[in-house]
Amino acid sequence: MNTIHSDLKADKTNALVTGFLFLSAAITSIAALKLYEPILFSPQYLLQSATHAHQITLAALLELLTVATVAGTGIMLYPYLRQFNESMGLGYLCFRLLEAILILVGVVSVLALLTLSQLYSQSAAPDAAAYETSGSILKAIHDWTFMLGPNFMLGINTFLYSLVFYQSRLIPRKIALMGLAGAVFIFIASLLEMFGLIVQLSVWGMLLALPVFAYEMTLAVWLLIKGFNPEALSVSRTNPQSIQKRQPSLEY
Repeated sequence: MNTIHSDLKADKTNALVTGFLFLSAAITSIAALKLYEPILFSPQYLLQSATHAHQITLAALLELLTVATVAGTGIMLYPYLRQFNESMGLGYLCFRLLEAILILVGVVSVLALLTLSQLYSQSAAPDAAAYETSGSILKAIHDWTFMLGPNFMLGINTFLYSLVFYQSRLIPRKIALMGLAGAVFIFIASLLEMFGLIVQLSVWGMLLALPVFAYEMTLAVWLLIKGFNPEALSVSRTNPQSIQKRQPSLEY
């Protein structure tokens, strides 16, 4: 009995941490994108970036926190996913970490762009064309990492863990279905962006990203309030072969 109680307590704590990480990832990424305006969205970014250096550095710090929270969700969910499907759980972890790595590359490109802007503003007679070319390349690196990480890789890893959630009933199936749909939409968005059919930060891009955002926020709230389905975890630990045969509670 003490072991069961200890497991339930640990599962509840892990669910709270995972929910907090999902919320933190969303908050820090949105805040960072807003603070990046002088360097990523201003026509005069070579001049604007240097004058808003602290703001951009803060945005980069927030995005580094996004990297940590994105990786954190993968690390926290993997032990639970592997109980039901080890291959898909490992696949989720790998693609989630790839997403984090791509975001990190994007942060490096922005910080390099900030340095370029500072050099431009300090130069007595800067070669504007050369600086513009270098700046365009660094901005393109950020744009591609933004598309490949939080869109392409996110679509794959969200589909994997949502499918395991749906099959295992670790969370309610209605929420898992939201995840499967959101994963498909954000993956489609990444393909459309890759082939230049839509712009990343556009109405269509936002509409296609909205379902996965809604899913992650719903999942975060559920994990913070309810946690993982204790019945599903109990069955998987005591008799893994009976996972698909049990009759789970209606709540899940």
